[in-house]
Amino acid sequence: MYRTSFAAVVAATIWLMPAAAVAAPCGNTSGGFEAWKGAFASQAKRAGVGQRGLQALAGAKYATKTIAADRNQKSFKYSLDKFMKVRGANTIISQGRKRKAKSASFYDAIERQYGVPAGVVIAIHGMETGFGGFMGDSSVVSAITTLAYDCRRSDFFVPHAIGALKLVDQGTITPATKGAKHGELGHTQFLPGNAVKYGVDGNGDGRVNFYNQTDALTSTANFLRQKGWKPGKGYQEGQPNFRVIKEWNAAGVYQKAIAIMGAKIDG
Repeated sequence: MYRTSFAAVVAATIWLMPAAAVAAPCGNTSGGFEAWKGAFASQAKRAGVGQRGLQALAGAKYATKTIAADRNQKSFKYSLDKFMKVRGANTIISQGRKRKAKSASFYDAIERQYGVPAGVVIAIHGMETGFGGFMGDSSVVSAITTLAYDCRRSDFFVPHAIGALKLVDQGTITPATKGAKHGELGHTQFLPGNAVKYGVDGNGDGRVNFYNQTDALTSTANFLRQKGWKPGKGYQEGQPNFRVIKEWNAAGVYQKAIAIMGAKIDG
C-alpha cells in the first residue's frame, strides 16, 4: 500500500516539475542522444531559439568522429617546438608576412578600430584553417550538439549549442553548414556561442558571414578587444595582452605559438 502511494506521489511530483529539472541526462554513447535532443529542445526554446533552430536540432546526428577527436587532442600536449613544427609555424609566418603586405590597409584599419595588431589576427587565421584552406568537414550543428550531450564537457558546450541553433535562426548558418570537429566555424573557427556574441559585419553587406574572410578577421579582432585587449600593449608571455590570447584558446602551447608567430609576422 505504501509503495503504491509513494509511486503515485513521485509520478505526480515529476509531472509538476519544470522541464529543465527532468531533462535527459548527458551520455557518453549515442544511445541517449535522441532522448536528450527532445529535452534540450525545451531548454533551447526557453533560451530564445526559434522554429528553424529547433528543426536543425531535431535533424542533428550523433557525431562519432567529433567524440573521437575530443578524446584524442594530442597536439596540445606537445612541447612548444614540436607543436610549432607540426602546425607549420614557419609557413604561417612566411605567408602571413605576405598577406599583411598585400592587404596592409585592411589590417591597418582593423588595428585602428580594435587595437589588435595584424600579426595576431593573421597568426590565428593561419593556425586555425591555413588561411581558409580547410574550414572543416563536420556538420556544425551535429558536432556542437553532440558535445553538449556528451558528459565530458557538457556545461561548456551547451551555450555554444544554443548559439549554433540561434545562428540557424538568423540565417548565418544552415543545418548543412560544415565546420571543425568541435563545431567551430569559418576562417578562424569561432565557437557558435562566441559567433553570436562577437560577430561583426566587416564588409558591410548587411550580414555576418564567418566564411567570408573580412567578416571573420574583423570578428576575431572584435572578440579579442571585447575580452580585454589593450591597444598598444605587448602580447608576449608576461605582457598585458597575452592573457587575452588565452581567451581564444585554453591550451598554453597554442597561446605561446600565436604570440611568437604574431611578433614575427609584425616584424
